[in-house]
Amino acid sequence: MTKNPQDRGRGLRGHSTKEEAELWKHLRAKRFDGFKFRRQHRVGPYFADLCCVERHLIVKLDGGQHAEQKEQDAARTAYLTAQGYLVIRFWNEQVNREMDDVLEAIYAAFADL
Repeated sequence: MTKNPQDRGRGLRGHSTKEEAELWKHLRAKRFDGFKFRRQHRVGPYFADLCCVERHLIVKLDGGQHAEQKEQDAARTAYLTAQGYLVIRFWNEQVNREMDDVLEAIYAAFADL
């Protein structure tokens, strides 16, 4: 039986990657310049890793499996963009090694909105 979307989102939040959890520490509870982010926020048929609904910004973290699923990722990004979201992507390794640069890029993305 398929889980309902609310249960699926809850499950995804409960099993976040180490990188997602680390980035979430910086973005949660309006810690990031007062912007409110949500984890595993549903947008249509997709779940955004991190989403600032107010500013229509989605932050997507990609692990190694995304190198093989470029078409699926492109379709997801096209859908989210059509819904009015700016989607920015980072590799997990960037979060691990370049957190300051990742946070700077997220902040810069708000200027593009």
